[in-house]
Amino acid sequence: MGLDFSIIPKHLDIILLGCAWTIGITVVAAIISFFGGIVFAVIALYAPWIIRQPFRLVAWVFMGTPLLLQLFLIYFGLVQIGVDLPAFVAGVIGLGLHFAVYNSELIQTAILSVDKGQMEAARTVGLSRGQALRKVVIPQAVRAVIPPIGNNMIALLKDSALVSVIGVSELTLSAQRVIGKTYRPFEFYILAAAFYYVINLCMEWVQRKIERRISLSR
Repeated sequence: MGLDFSIIPKHLDIILLGCAWTIGITVVAAIISFFGGIVFAVIALYAPWIIRQPFRLVAWVFMGTPLLLQLFLIYFGLVQIGVDLPAFVAGVIGLGLHFAVYNSELIQTAILSVDKGQMEAARTVGLSRGQALRKVVIPQAVRAVIPPIGNNMIALLKDSALVSVIGVSELTLSAQRVIGKTYRPFEFYILAAAFYYVINLCMEWVQRKIERRISLSR
């Protein structure tokens, strides 16, 4: 049959809508994963044993099982206990928690690498332990791990295609639906790949800007 890219403009609105959903999923899940990573890191390092140990078990489950299985569990499994989440919400929660655990590992390492004298100095000027962590230790730790966290966010963008399996009409599923109408898989998968690449370039640009601002503020 050959290739026919002239068919793309007729269905471009569907692809663009899917692209918008992908960006929305990525942004919301990235925010959850970033702040969740900070909270998880603090729990893992400073929470009482009775909280810390169950959290470590949950973190081990998230790191040791496939993201796809976690999405199925959140979307289909929670319904059995009365928690019926919309597909979009289940998708961003699954992605956000999955990458929050990985970000937590990075932030824990960064917190432990901060000179202990910083905490001691903060305590001597009257800050509580929580205030010292929030105002002194954690900001330094987060600045140190922006590059690897940025890499995790790019991985999150790519893994956002997995939410298509629970019915979220993001970029991949939108392309599949158009292909179902046109029987033109090559053209629309190439188009979807191009959109992913452009979003990826934008995220890398934002990451470089953030890294540059952090380096100038030191």
